[in-house]
Amino acid sequence: MLDEKAIQLEMASHAGRLLREAFGKGPQYIHVSIRRPFVVFYMRGLLSPTEKILLEQDQVFSIMQTRDLLMKSLIPEMKAYTSLVAGMNLREFYYDWGLHNHSGVFVGIESDEGNLETIRQEGYFGKEELHQEISNISHQVEKVPEDLYSCMINDRTLLVIRNGILIRIEKELIRLGNEETLKLAKRNLEKRHLHNNYHFERILHTKIIDVFADWDFQLDKSVFVFVLNPSQ
Repeated sequence: MLDEKAIQLEMASHAGRLLREAFGKGPQYIHVSIRRPFVVFYMRGLLSPTEKILLEQDQVFSIMQTRDLLMKSLIPEMKAYTSLVAGMNLREFYYDWGLHNHSGVFVGIESDEGNLETIRQEGYFGKEELHQEISNISHQVEKVPEDLYSCMINDRTLLVIRNGILIRIEKELIRLGNEETLKLAKRNLEKRHLHNNYHFERILHTKIIDVFADWDFQLDKSVFVFVLNPSQ
């Protein structure tokens, strides 16, 4: 039986291989953090030569569309491997890219949420104020979440989960088959609020390297990932 460190290294190696096969170039760095029921993959240096040209021409939508198609085939493989190596049965899977940093994140949430109550009650520096700031942003963009909690996975990875954030017009757009357009619009809008917000570094007393966001519209659920640099 592998220890936790070996499991994380094995999962990082496998994810790197999958991405290299799919993209033609793997990430230069990938780190896996596990805090059940969550697993977070954070990677940097992931931009293929073709994507580099597209990015220089400001063709961000084309890159995102292509990556979405690739991820549809990668996610089942990653779920299966996570179950095999870590014994985690992932029910949900989220991902986002920070093209400006050539970075990306995957978040898996396993079906057994037995640890959630403990996580909800855990404190960390700035937690209440951070939740208030997230609620303020949510209110500006759509509505205050019906449920909001967060987990400091480790000193470099903060995960925030929101439930019940969709408004009626968004639900209707989803029903009409406009999920992809809605997700792109929400990602642009919310990440603009997240990136251009000096409050988060003040609240957490640390430098924020990356911020990611993704949604599961069927579950009316959203995740944010803050990648921190605790030495700054």
